[in-house]
Amino acid sequence: MTEDAPRVPKYYDVKRNLLDLTKSLPPGSALPPERTLAIRFQTSRTTVRQALAELVIEGRLIRIQGKGTFVAQPKVAQVLQLTSYTGDLRSAGLEPDTKILEINYITADETLARRLAINAGGRVLRIHRLRLANGEPMSIDTTHLSARRFPRLRRELEGHSSLYETLRNAYSVELADAEETIETVLATPYDARLLGVDVGLPMLLLTRHAFDSDGNPVEWAQSLYRGDRYKFVTRLRKP
Repeated sequence: MTEDAPRVPKYYDVKRNLLDLTKSLPPGSALPPERTLAIRFQTSRTTVRQALAELVIEGRLIRIQGKGTFVAQPKVAQVLQLTSYTGDLRSAGLEPDTKILEINYITADETLARRLAINAGGRVLRIHRLRLANGEPMSIDTTHLSARRFPRLRRELEGHSSLYETLRNAYSVELADAEETIETVLATPYDARLLGVDVGLPMLLLTRHAFDSDGNPVEWAQSLYRGDRYKFVTRLRKP
């Protein structure tokens, strides 16, 4: 005796139909109102609203308060490699911009000191930045570097848009490799305000520990990317 196939929720069926609809429309196209969609799919507005909400979270649709629901722009596909944010976006045909939210010196605790190979209690330059692409907020970065190894870095950054370019040009430091981890988190009220998204939106948290060619740690950074606007690409090779 065979088991019955699992019952597909009504909203999921509506979601699949909406997904097919969005694929036939160019980015920026407006979707019909919820009432119209409910009539088309012979279901309730509540079911339509649930399907739309999931597609917004997945980055397929975008909601603009007071205007409606629209087909979203394609996600930015970023290759996982040791390059700068500025260079990555320009390679994707987008115009990068960075707003420094805060840049200051902090005292390293034991964990941070170990990551940067400095003494506990040493000074660390902390750089907190908002990253944009074509004027749209995309990610929030927090970077930590040894203040002793990179003196006057805060002043050097005033004339450069890229941290990695500054390290290379002003300190002759080239990043050689890094360990990077990716996790999912939810947008806090602070994150949501900066990025212009809803609280609780799924985000991609990347943690990078980068080293120079001699194996010395250069930076420890965390970047919070919008899950509705980003996807990451990598090439796997057999060891």
